Amino acid sequence: MAKESMKAREVKRAKMAAKYANKRAALKEIVRKGNEDPIAAYEAAQKLQDLPYNANPIRQHNRCKLTGRPKGYMRLFGLSRIQFREMASQGLIPGVRKASW
Repeated sequence: MAKESMKAREVKRAKMAAKYANKRAALKEIVRKGNEDPIAAYEAAQKLQDLPYNANPIRQHNRCKLTGRPKGYMRLFGLSRIQFREMASQGLIPGVRKASW
């Protein structure tokens, strides 16, 4: 089990990234079109740097929905490899069964 503070930190990052998503996209578009107006692009880059670090969605980390484990995450199921194996063995994940040949 992950620490509750780590899970809470990820939730906080997700909320902040959602809050600033439109503003970041607008500023990044201005920076991307820097050839048209370099002064506006420079100012937009400065404003982009002034945003909080956690407003960047890159800082988010995938975590298991059940345990909060950050490593061994399976994106398709939203679970860590350990929880996936346990649930698949118990038949709790539809369409997944243990291979045998």
